Amino acid sequence: MTEATRHRGPIRGFFGAIGGAITWLRRVFTNLLFLLLLLFIGMAIFGGEERITVPQGAALKVAPGGYLVDEVSQPSGVPAFFGGPATPPETRVKDLVDAIDRAANDNRIAALVLELDHLGGASLSKLEEVGEAVRRFKSSNKPVYAIGDNFTQGQYFLASHADKVYMNPMGSLLLTGFGSYRNYYKSALDKLKINFHVFRVGDYKDFIEPYTRDDMSPASRENNARWLHQLWSEYTEQVTGLRNLPPNTVDTYIADLPQNLRAEGGSWADAALANNFVDKLLTRRAAVAELQELVGVNEADKSQYKAINAVDYLRHMKLTHLPDPRQHNEKIGLISAAGAIVDGEAPAGQIGSTTLSNLIAEAREKNVKALVLRIDSPGGSAFASEAIRQELLATREAGIPVVISMGSVAASGGYWISAGGDRIWASPSTITGSIGVFGAFPTFEESLEHLGVYNDGVGTTELAGTMRLDRALPEAAADILQQGVEHTYSQFLRLVAEARNSTPEEIHKIAQGQVWTGRTAHKLGLVDELGNLKDAITDAAQIANLEDYEIVEIQRELTTSEKLMRALADNVDARVATSVEQNLPLGAWFSSLKPALQPLAELKTFRDPRALYVRCMSCIAP
Repeated sequence: MTEATRHRGPIRGFFGAIGGAITWLRRVFTNLLFLLLLLFIGMAIFGGEERITVPQGAALKVAPGGYLVDEVSQPSGVPAFFGGPATPPETRVKDLVDAIDRAANDNRIAALVLELDHLGGASLSKLEEVGEAVRRFKSSNKPVYAIGDNFTQGQYFLASHADKVYMNPMGSLLLTGFGSYRNYYKSALDKLKINFHVFRVGDYKDFIEPYTRDDMSPASRENNARWLHQLWSEYTEQVTGLRNLPPNTVDTYIADLPQNLRAEGGSWADAALANNFVDKLLTRRAAVAELQELVGVNEADKSQYKAINAVDYLRHMKLTHLPDPRQHNEKIGLISAAGAIVDGEAPAGQIGSTTLSNLIAEAREKNVKALVLRIDSPGGSAFASEAIRQELLATREAGIPVVISMGSVAASGGYWISAGGDRIWASPSTITGSIGVFGAFPTFEESLEHLGVYNDGVGTTELAGTMRLDRALPEAAADILQQGVEHTYSQFLRLVAEARNSTPEEIHKIAQGQVWTGRTAHKLGLVDELGNLKDAITDAAQIANLEDYEIVEIQRELTTSEKLMRALADNVDARVATSVEQNLPLGAWFSSLKPALQPLAELKTFRDPRALYVRCMSCIAP
């Protein structure tokens, strides 16, 4: 005991004891929380695999959570409910399609049930891909049912593929049409005295418009209106066809929605039923009871119908139907590339030039007979795009055909990469094209001067110290950047012309940053065929003269920490994660800000060595 402690008064001693107790409790609580987290991760990774069985006569339950994606993003280091950044749950399209296709020929599966309440969002092309799998399932003469409390526009597109659609009497069907809206920052940048230097070619390259304008340019408005109306036509034609409705039913319903609701006393559900968008209005319990009559009662839970979840079913099929190496001697490699294109290494959810190039080289080492590259990207770095294209050309030179399958978006840099393939497939609702180049470089010299911070010095040449954020951009440097943009655009035109057996002059007419749907791109000669990933794989097999083959997915090996985070994320129910994020006050607030801040968030991917980008801002497929 020190001298100070010995002479401390009783009051100070009392509060000191309380402080010590609080510190001790805090340490104990922190350690317990850490141990519980380690225990949870350990159970997730090393726990015994639950035995999965497929009940005879069961329904396959397709209940996707979060967003439909081609490649699942790498989870953040800390889950949202532990204070980390919010990461929406995701469901891989290929997993759903594989499960549905296998179930179509499985005698144990008697029906398909679409439960879509937790589907957060998806582009039209991904919905179409799952929808086509549902159609193939229906061709096996097995019924398909869709149930939901409410249906968003995307959810309803999938639901319309069902034989029967059931909705809650208190639910709603929200059809609004497609739109492309964004925030513009020019006035804000002016007030902050930030000089945003832009270098571009063509009238339609509108990625940089949010930083140079306060509204959409006439050229951008024209281009965006065209592809949006084409996608909306794809949506409405498929929905009305699947539901056997008159061609203009969807547009008429939206236009007359106030009158439709008034006619049904304000009930969204009754309005949907009256216009034949749904077949029955049933509470969740009543819908389950009807499904129990159709497929039976779940033996483990009498309150549910007999079913197996699509994810569990696919896992079961993979474990019980292991490929026989003697049966499949030939392999087709499949690589998924999703996200913005950046230079160097990148995690899942981005396309790193080094990361993807290494995967393509790995495909050659695995002696695949053909390679299918699935691209879902709005573009990014021009340098990185060319590095990846060169790797595809090397694969073709090695005698391995390369088939490109475009996902929701394969525009700008995504198209640059696609030009390296032998054949290009796109879905009718793919967003592609946007063949154009821009350069962007902000400087903050006026902002700093306003705060009393100045920059001065000497250099050996006039260009020394020019590419600094705190100095004005000299005219010579601006001229160099503009020439770089024009040269890269010419290179883009040449490589596309060579790949499409055209001329740079002809490609320029449909380039300049113009965005096209897959259907229009096919008519313009930018893609070879319309179809999904399954079609592209079949085409690759035909090119390689393969009749019996195995699909080998080539993916980046996760690090130990990434495996831990993926295991943790995979064992947190998507519905729980979404609910926690949405119900936390700050989580809901940040979620509402995401669309507004998206253009600013995109700036972090600007790391091209020459500040040249082939990127499409408007290429966010609805």
